[in-house]
Amino acid sequence: MTPFGEKLRTLRAAIGVSAAYLSALEHGRRGAPTWTLIQKIIGYFNIIWDDAEDLARLAESSHPRVRIDTSGLSPAATELANLLAESIERLDEEQLRKITASVRAALRR
Repeated sequence: MTPFGEKLRTLRAAIGVSAAYLSALEHGRRGAPTWTLIQKIIGYFNIIWDDAEDLARLAESSHPRVRIDTSGLSPAATELANLLAESIERLDEEQLRKITASVRAALRR
């Protein structure tokens, strides 16, 4: 086994997950990890407070299959959600960053 594989085996044992689960999580075939699992990872790597908060925030927003409920919202909200669902894979990274920045700016207003 490679040194990397050995480190993964040690990590899996320490946080109590299977190789299959860790692989599925890594490849986006599982939803966001639980708060408990995130805390175990933070403890295992002895991550400092600020970095731990960043890791937890990233993990919470990492769900690979997002469901947006627009019931009760305007038709414009439904249109936006559907447009993204139907076409997000056609956008490049720069376009995605610009759209994300635009939405974040609108939320700050």
